[in-house]
Parts: sequence; structure tokens; C-alpha cells
Amino acid sequence: MSTSKERRSVLIAGNWKMYKSLGEALELTVEISSGLPPSAEPLVAIFPPAIALAAVAERLQGSPKIIAVGAQNIHFEKEGAFTGEISAEMVSAAGGPMVLLGHSERRHIFGETDEAVGKKVARALAAGLTPVLCVGEKLDERETNRTNQVVSRQLEAGIAGVSDVAQLGRVVIAYEPVWAIGTGKTASPSQGQEVHKHLRSELRAAFVARHGSADRAERTLIIYGGSAKPDNAAELLQEPDIDGLLVGGASLKSDSFLKICRAAT
Repeated sequence: MSTSKERRSVLIAGNWKMYKSLGEALELTVEISSGLPPSAEPLVAIFPPAIALAAVAERLQGSPKIIAVGAQNIHFEKEGAFTGEISAEMVSAAGGPMVLLGHSERRHIFGETDEAVGKKVARALAAGLTPVLCVGEKLDERETNRTNQVVSRQLEAGIAGVSDVAQLGRVVIAYEPVWAIGTGKTASPSQGQEVHKHLRSELRAAFVARHGSADRAERTLIIYGGSAKPDNAAELLQEPDIDGLLVGGASLKSDSFLKICRAAT
């Protein structure tokens, strides 16, 4: 089945990871918001450190360009004695409508399991947030031709607690090959497209399994994350199933992030 990219928006998202003090985060926010044209496309989201989330969201109020703000992680419980954690409800109250979940650094540094990520996706949706579910393979998994197996497993577990078609339609998928994050390596556009196409096929089956239409998968955003930069952004975005970019290091400077955003127009 061919895809209809014309039916989907393009999302450029910046993951600031554990960088930027509160003052630096606000400064970068102003630089990005003032440098973006007020046009509807591309959609833009930024994920600052949790300590800056509320201030960044407040600073963006009244911006001519709508920029969504999100958290980099949440706990899967609504509240409780979980020192150091934040809840989906806290993120929402702070003005953040989105959240990154299952990022490779959470999986491989902090040991988050597929099951835990799935619980977080369900919790985010219950709180009204838009989850960006990250999936991706390590180098040894790619070299042993297990890429599709790995991302299918992560996707299936990530949406296991989502039984409603409308809620599934709110999930954004981010494919991030672990071997291309922070390494300077980037999946070629054709490599990225191959996995994105596979993920969209898996989403078709997921919608059907929930008594929905397979066509709903044509409206799901599947974005690429893995050393996306200004010099490869346009080429990646030309692929029919790559609907945007999850940008890491290049989102920490306004000039490089704005160049990527402009490549999506």
C-alpha cells in the first residue's frame, strides 16, 4: 500500500536532554520562537529539561509561531512516593502537552523495559498528553538483521495498553537507530525509509486489531531521530514515510535548529 504523505504534517522536535540552565533554556526558546516564520508548517516541539518546562511554556505564550513544549520523561503512576520522578499530570499543569517516552538513553542507560514504556504511554494518553514513542535498534541488532524484529517488539509493547483507536491515533512514533545517536553516524534516507515503512505497516495492523481502519496509520506521524543535522534534514524529509525529525545536539543552538525547521518548509 502506498503512503499519502500529503495527508500528514511535518514535525520538527528538539530534545535538549540534560543541557541548558533555566536562563539558557529561556534564551534559546526566545531565539527559536523569534526565528521561526508564523506559518503552520512545520509543526515544532521542544523538550527542555524538566526544571525549565513551565518557564519555557510560559515564555512561549503569545508567540506568533505555535511551539509545543514537552517533557523528556514521566513516571507511569499518577502520583506517589517516587522521589525524583514527575507525573503526566504535572507536565500537563506546567503547560507541556507532549512527552518523549522510551528514548534510547532511557532504555539503555536507565534500564527502562518495553513494559514500563508501554505503561508510560498509557498514562500519558490518560492525562491528555501526546506521547512520542521512541523505538530503535542497536548496532549489533542491525548487523544481525533484527532491526524490524526489534522495532516491532518495542512498538507493540509501547501501545499494548492503548485499546482505543482515537487514543492510538494521538501517538507519534520516533524511529531512532541507537547506533546513530550522538555518534555522528546517520541512517541513510533509504535505511530510515525502510524502517518507517515497516512501522507504518505495523500501525495499520494495530489500528485494525482495535477495530479501526488501517487508513488511520496514514495519518500517524513517524519521525526520524539519529544525528539529524541541517545538512541531511531535507534529504531525510523527502522520503515518503519520514514525517519529521527528532533532533538532539543540533537543537541546542538556534541557528542549526532553525535551519532544520526551514528545510521542512
